[in-house]
Amino acid sequence: MYQDGDVIFGGLFEVDFLTVFPELSFRTEPEPPYCEQFDMESFQQAQTMAFAIDEINKNPNLLPNITLGYHLYDNCVMLGMAFRAAISLASGTEESFSNLNCTGPPPVIGIVSHYATCSCLSDRKKYPSFFRTIPSDAFQVRAMVQILKYFGWTWVGLIYSDDDYGVYAAQSFQQEMQLFGGCVAFSEILPHDNNPRDIQHITEVIQASTASVVVVFSTPSFLIPLIDEVVLQNMTGRQWIASEAWATSFVHHTPRLLPFLKGTIGIAIRRGEIQGLNDFLLRLRPRNDPKNNMLRIFWENMFRCSFETRRGETDGEQVKKVCTGQEDLSITNTPYTDVSELRASYNVYKAVYALAHALHNLMQCEEGRGPFSGNGCADITNLKPWQLVHYLQKVNFTTGFGDHVSFDKNGDALAIYDVLNWQLSSDGMIRVQTVGVVNEEATTGMVLILNDDALYWNFEPKKVTNIAC
Repeated sequence: MYQDGDVIFGGLFEVDFLTVFPELSFRTEPEPPYCEQFDMESFQQAQTMAFAIDEINKNPNLLPNITLGYHLYDNCVMLGMAFRAAISLASGTEESFSNLNCTGPPPVIGIVSHYATCSCLSDRKKYPSFFRTIPSDAFQVRAMVQILKYFGWTWVGLIYSDDDYGVYAAQSFQQEMQLFGGCVAFSEILPHDNNPRDIQHITEVIQASTASVVVVFSTPSFLIPLIDEVVLQNMTGRQWIASEAWATSFVHHTPRLLPFLKGTIGIAIRRGEIQGLNDFLLRLRPRNDPKNNMLRIFWENMFRCSFETRRGETDGEQVKKVCTGQEDLSITNTPYTDVSELRASYNVYKAVYALAHALHNLMQCEEGRGPFSGNGCADITNLKPWQLVHYLQKVNFTTGFGDHVSFDKNGDALAIYDVLNWQLSSDGMIRVQTVGVVNEEATTGMVLILNDDALYWNFEPKKVTNIAC
C-alpha cells in the first residue's frame, strides 16, 4: 500500500502468517513468493499508520507545509520477506533508473518500532538509530515473574519461539527465576518449520512434567501448531502464562480452544483509544491499483469474494461470489473493525507521531541556534540519519488519550503493561478481561496491582498445584 508525499514513512506489518515459495525448476525465472493466512488485526495496524499520517497532514500545527506519505509492506512473518520489503523501502521497486539523482533526504533515517520487543535492541552501540513505543522484553520478563511471585508459583515450565524474541526472553526469564528463587521444570523451543515430531515431543514433555504452570514466549504464528496438538491430545489442567505477543491474539479465542486456554493469564501492551479511527477504517474501499493490492486481498478475505472469479471457482463447497467493492464494512464483526482493545495499533499510532514530532522539531530549528556543529541546523534536502536521531531522542508529547510518549537513553518506551485473563464469554468464545496493571517506576521498581476477584480459573479449586524446587 502506498500514498505519495513530500516525506515518506515506511511500515512493515505481519499482514499474512505464511509465506509460500514457488517450485524451482532452474529452467525459468521463478515466480515471486506470495503470502497466505490474512490477519485482520495486523491489517488494522497498517491502516492505523495510514490514519495517523492522514490526521497529521490535516493538522496545521504539526509539520505545516509538509505532506507525509507512506509505503506499507507485508513481511509475512518471514525474515526473507521482511528483507525484501526493507530493501524496497530503502531503494524503491523500480527495475531500472533513468535519472540517477542523489539529492534529497535518505530513504531510511530512523526506526521507531511498534512491536519489536527483543532486549538485544536496547544496545545503543549496535542499534544507535532504533527506537520503540513498546517496552523491551527485559521489562516484560520482570513483569511476568512478578505475577508468578504474587501467586507463589515457583515450579514452572517454559516454552519459547525459535527467534530473537523467544530466545532472548527465555534467557532473561531463567535468570530472573533464579533471582526470585523459582525453578524452570522444563525448557522447550518451538520449531521454525512446525515439524510435527518436534511439536508432539513438546506436548509429551508438558504432560510428563509435574509443573502445571506453563510460561510461553512466542508470537501467535509459532504457537498455532502447539495449541492444535494440545487440543488433539486433550491436554487440560494447565495454567498458561502468555507473553504480550500472543496474550491478545484473536487466533486463539475460538470455542474449540476454550476448554484448554480459558483462565490463561498474560500481559499486554497498554490499551489506548484513538478518536476517529473507527470511521476511517469503515471508509476504506479497494482500488484498482497494483501497488495497493493489499487492499484487494483484504476485501476478498473480509467478504469471502473475489475480484477475478472464474467459472466454478469455489470457497470450500460454495461458489465464490464476485466482489463489487461496495460491500458494507459496518456490518462486519472482525478484529479489523474492533477498536475497543487498541494495543499494537495504539503503539503504531504513537510511533508515527513520534517520528512526526521529531521531524517537526528538526524543521523548526533556527540557523545559528541549532544543536549541531557551529550551532547549525539539519538540511531536510540532505538529512543525515544521526540528525533525526538527535530529535527522536528528545521527543516528548502526550497523546489524545493522555499517555506520555518519550524515550530513555536506549530508545525504549516507558514500561507499563495491562494484566489480562482469558474468560468465558456469553457467545461461547474467549473474552479477554483486564484484571490488573504492572509498571516499573524509578523509585519503587516493578509494581503489580491485581484484582483477584476478577480472575477466572480453568479448574477447581482456584489455585494451581505447586511444587517447591
